[in-house]
Amino acid sequence: MSEAYPKIAQLKSVEALRQRLDELGLELPIDDEIIAAADGSPLDKPIRVGPHHVSNRWCIHPMEGWDANRDGSPTELTLRRWSNFGRSGAKFIWGGEAAAVQGDGRANPNQTLAVPENTSGLRRLLESLTSAHASSFGNTDGLLVGLQLTHSGRFCRPNSKTLEPRIAYHHPLLDEKFGIDPHNNSVVWTDSDLERLIDSYVTAAGVAQQVGFQFVDIKSCHGYLLHEFLSARTRDGKFGGDYDGRTRLLRTIVGRVRDAFPELTIVVRLSVFDMPPFRTSREIGEPMDYSKLLPYDLGFGVNRNNPMEADLEEPLRLIDDLQKLGVAALNVSAGSPYYNPHMQRPAIFPPSDGYLPPEDPLVGVVRQIQAARSCQEAFPGLPMVGSGYSYLQDYLPHVAQAVVRRGWIAFVGLGRMVLSYPELPADTLLGREMHRKLVCRTFSDCTTAPRNGIVSGCFPLDSHYKALPEAAQLRELKQELKS
Repeated sequence: MSEAYPKIAQLKSVEALRQRLDELGLELPIDDEIIAAADGSPLDKPIRVGPHHVSNRWCIHPMEGWDANRDGSPTELTLRRWSNFGRSGAKFIWGGEAAAVQGDGRANPNQTLAVPENTSGLRRLLESLTSAHASSFGNTDGLLVGLQLTHSGRFCRPNSKTLEPRIAYHHPLLDEKFGIDPHNNSVVWTDSDLERLIDSYVTAAGVAQQVGFQFVDIKSCHGYLLHEFLSARTRDGKFGGDYDGRTRLLRTIVGRVRDAFPELTIVVRLSVFDMPPFRTSREIGEPMDYSKLLPYDLGFGVNRNNPMEADLEEPLRLIDDLQKLGVAALNVSAGSPYYNPHMQRPAIFPPSDGYLPPEDPLVGVVRQIQAARSCQEAFPGLPMVGSGYSYLQDYLPHVAQAVVRRGWIAFVGLGRMVLSYPELPADTLLGREMHRKLVCRTFSDCTTAPRNGIVSGCFPLDSHYKALPEAAQLRELKQELKS
């Protein structure tokens, strides 16, 4: 059984949260009072991202699309989510949605596509967001909206729930965890395949610019393809081996997009550290046995001698290279929701393919915030977005205000929180009381649902999703998992 970590909702004051952080030996600033925009909130201060003026410090993270049509065009659920992003009050919409640059690169059959055939669909998404923002706030001044470009690599499921992996290299633990034959080299990208993939990224960026997106994110996080290449030390050829080889695919895509579309801003969401994969179970999470793989050369941003610890030497080197290539901002994340979700998405309640938390989720929150702080302080002129804040729940605005005020990070990013409570940024800036009944409690239904072929959304708290037939399907699924 899991240790009974105190839930955030049980901590009845800022001081109670401080005491819990002290018990855990964690450093995290928390402001006692939330300052409204009218009174000079640090979260309301404008900042530049490349050539763009961004009016506040709230950012909406990109989330994997789970509810598009099979041709990648938006459904009403997709449009509704993007409208919620628009009325959130956040001024930095980091990609909105993970859009695959090729059909075979989708993480599920209903993921949005960034291909020429879906130009009109992407335009509808952008228009739904900007229209909702203008309707809520009177204009779109200081709003920056982009599109995240991705290929899911090891986690491709373009046709069904069955994996159809395309991997950078054979990783002994991940191959075992996800049932990949370590001797099957047909699933490994060839260099010539990668050259065609680079072309797909350039084409997708052109589609984004044509639609009217102001930037593209070259996604390099969470175990997806470009992130996996960063640890491809055992791969032969020009896209593996040493640091230059392992980072070449990402750097080449950034350079090609920059040269093809000089007026299009480029950003990168990057997992700056990782851990070995954990075993799926209903018990307390444990890493797969990596003892025979030491020194551990199968991760990026990982201490080779103790892969449960981060080592930011290479990630900081890569950030420097990306900045020199013209990347205008960085979104700092970590790990993968597929093989170590507790560190990437801290929660008390695990998704169906997860495990009970091996640590107080506050440890995971602070681990990410401190890593992002290290990156931001190393590159103070490069605006960065922090991740991992949703688990803070009622106290998210208190921490968000404090870390921005102290210069630990330029922007605070929201992911699953915006599914249940999209208006949180606006309510914070306008000095409104939080709607506690809408605060994400990290039940992980938004992950469990798509892992099992159900559309994703906040089934516990969003009345729209509560009323869907899929809500009953999800409840039945969770009961089966408990039995």
